[in-house]
Amino acid sequence: MKHVIPLVLLFGLVLGFAPGSCGQGQFGLYLKGRHKTTRIPFELQSNLIIVPVKVNDSDTLRFILDSGVSTILITDPKVPVAKKMKPVRKVQIAGAGEGGSLSATVMIGNSIQMGHMVGFNQNVVVLDQDILQISEYVGVPVHGIFGYELFNHFVVTIDFARRELLLEEPEHYTYKRRKGEQFPITIEEAKPYLNAVALVEKDRTVPLKVVIDTGAGHALSLDIHSRSNIQLPNKVVRAQLGRGLSGVINGSLGRVEKIRIGTLEVNNLIASFPDSMAYGMKIAHNIERQGNIGCELLRRFKVTFNYRDRYIVLKPIRRRLREAFEHNMSGMDIIARGTDYHEYIVEKVEKNSPAELAGLQSGDQLVSVNGEFCNDISISDLYKIMQRGEGREIVMAVRRKGQLFITSMVLRRII
Repeated sequence: MKHVIPLVLLFGLVLGFAPGSCGQGQFGLYLKGRHKTTRIPFELQSNLIIVPVKVNDSDTLRFILDSGVSTILITDPKVPVAKKMKPVRKVQIAGAGEGGSLSATVMIGNSIQMGHMVGFNQNVVVLDQDILQISEYVGVPVHGIFGYELFNHFVVTIDFARRELLLEEPEHYTYKRRKGEQFPITIEEAKPYLNAVALVEKDRTVPLKVVIDTGAGHALSLDIHSRSNIQLPNKVVRAQLGRGLSGVINGSLGRVEKIRIGTLEVNNLIASFPDSMAYGMKIAHNIERQGNIGCELLRRFKVTFNYRDRYIVLKPIRRRLREAFEHNMSGMDIIARGTDYHEYIVEKVEKNSPAELAGLQSGDQLVSVNGEFCNDISISDLYKIMQRGEGREIVMAVRRKGQLFITSMVLRRII
């Protein structure tokens, strides 16, 4: 896991009911008072957008903003607000991954708030168990996931440079060329699909239909099992690509020469190629698609979604576009534990990797990296250290079964 970036979330959650269909009185999402816009700061952790949300006047919770989910999902049933909700029925939900479905409970008549945005009579789905354990991979407490209703009600601009969401009433939003390049989208099964994408390899151009997925941490995921002629790169490595609602996602990683989005071109990307068992079999059979684009690519743009008028706008952040796409060069996966999620535990070590050569083992705790204590480093920053600078030496203090030792490794690019 986390060979491209620390976490890949590929949620294909579609439940057969409409938010607000239960309960009485006002429902839907609104901007309070006379506000026509609202700005909401967000955290970008492991390439995932984490926003502050209140549910039923709760303390502030952290939710992942995921354009690929069709309902509000609470992943941590221990959150106090979940215990006070009104249950209606049990459901089984499934998404990407090689496991089965998850048991959950539908709760009705809930309110949500984010900045000046409020929602009434919202259906919320609460997992019966915190199977996903997202917080361990993101390194901060995460309580839930939501997306479609927000994108469907507002024009949503994700300003990755400022780490800020801008929500606007659609009737008050006007597109201007200075805001970026406009691309038509379709909304199918509550997900935004983009057709203006092509995979370019030497003299071969393959048109792609992809989901724009803010809940995926990778740059690009391609389905070689689709009906297009997508081929694996000559050099690939087998990897656990991440986690979905139905468990681990296995597949391959490799570099692609270029993708083109309209007149925009992005070179030398690392793409993931999920196994059909993990991913391809879980997507809707009535929708033809060749993959999705995630936040490792999207974060290089200012992105605006306009579902009402069926388009997105991409404005390049030039300095971000110049950043190379890299993977984790250490060969180890890390999870965060402890009360503040700053205890970093080695989860897995690849054979013949720099981490294994340094003597690291599953279960080791990283105490410091290059002289900086891990208590002062986010898991995202830790992975950035291990994604940059092939040949760079990383010195670590490690605790194993109560004993402390010092070791070092030299980062090595494998893709």
